[in-house]
Amino acid sequence: MTEVSVAKEDKAATGELVVLKSVNKHFGALHVLQDIDLTIQRGEVVVVIGPSGSGKSTLCRTINRLETIDDGSITIDGKPLPAEGKELARLRADVGMVFQSFNLFAHKTVLENVTLGQVKVRKVEAKKAEEKARALLDRVGVGAQADKYPAQLSGGQQQRVAIARALAMDPKVMLFDEPTSALDPEMINEVLEVMKQLAEDGMTMIVVTHEMGFARSAANRVVFMADGRIVEEATPDQFFSNPRSDRAKDFLSKILHH
Repeated sequence: MTEVSVAKEDKAATGELVVLKSVNKHFGALHVLQDIDLTIQRGEVVVVIGPSGSGKSTLCRTINRLETIDDGSITIDGKPLPAEGKELARLRADVGMVFQSFNLFAHKTVLENVTLGQVKVRKVEAKKAEEKARALLDRVGVGAQADKYPAQLSGGQQQRVAIARALAMDPKVMLFDEPTSALDPEMINEVLEVMKQLAEDGMTMIVVTHEMGFARSAANRVVFMADGRIVEEATPDQFFSNPRSDRAKDFLSKILHH
């Protein structure tokens, strides 16, 4: 082996940010994740799609340990997922998560929602946390709403606040679990635009979504799941124009031609 190829391999190894190996998960008799192998590179945007019940959201939730796994391993930046306690809180700060429902604290202002984690988990001083929160709220287009409460905002605005809150922790990777599925159609684009911008800025993202336009335009890779398995992985161009598996062909024919 030449020195050049060794150097290349080393570089590739440091490029891996999230690695799932032989991950299995059951809910009772239901085998929701079956021998999942998936590696996400730093700066990569991976969109996970598939029919309902295919295990997409469960996969997403195992990566920040909202769901435990039965066997296999998950590492983030070379470290295995911690089980409990402070280490787990730190991991959750490293792995930003945006849910279907916005999960904002209703009794706190938008600004407080975005500063809280910085102060409590990252131990940032309050003034700095507030400056950063305001900058992030501007970045996602809701800077003017900083002093309002979540209930005073539209769904699209609340979801953008949720994205700002996750970004405030300087996460290594962002997980999005169907972030637009609870929104009215006219609000979906304002959230997708923020996500596209993040992708362009180099954020590592794992996105479970039904938004095929986003998958086409923003993903580096599409992962198609069915029945708890990864059936195929491809670039968006390959996947949408020439899916290899019958399951993917069937899925695409249903969603792209109705």
